[in-house]
Amino acid sequence: MVSLRLQKRLAASVLGCGQRKIWLDPNEVNEISLANSRRNVARLHRDGLIIKKPEVVHSRARVALRDAAKRKGRHTGHGKRRGTANARLPFKVLWMRRMRILRRLLMKMRDAKKIDKHIYHSLYMLSKGNQFKNKRVLTETIHRMKSDRAEEKALAEQADARKSRAAKRVAKRELREAKLTSGSEQ
Repeated sequence: MVSLRLQKRLAASVLGCGQRKIWLDPNEVNEISLANSRRNVARLHRDGLIIKKPEVVHSRARVALRDAAKRKGRHTGHGKRRGTANARLPFKVLWMRRMRILRRLLMKMRDAKKIDKHIYHSLYMLSKGNQFKNKRVLTETIHRMKSDRAEEKALAEQADARKSRAAKRVAKRELREAKLTSGSEQ
């Protein structure tokens, strides 16, 4: 048996792969053994006596299946967990997400003139102080604050109207008394 180590090395260099990927035709050993240059090896490759083997398939189908199952929440029980809850999904990330959601809502409502800058600021500071656990609680608080403000405003208007009516009544009474006193003097 003729040694084809040189030819295999040259073929690997010419074809740009490793020696384990080179196939030399076992029926044409004598002809291949005569090739002692890169040009000859390249010619043999063109003729099909030397072939570059295909890449070995390393299938990821099983990985894809498992990932799909994990997205559905499978394979994530206590026995599969290696890190702490904080390592798996940091509390800080949850906090940042929540703050961004709440602040975005506040800005949107302020820009739409649904809340004034005073309510905005007080709610901003409350959300920073961890008062609202989610968007729903914040919107409920906003509605409650708005209704309270409207109620206060209505009460203030009623009080003003009552005061003005009382003032008119007093003025009318004084006018009547002044007329009576002037009438009795004559």
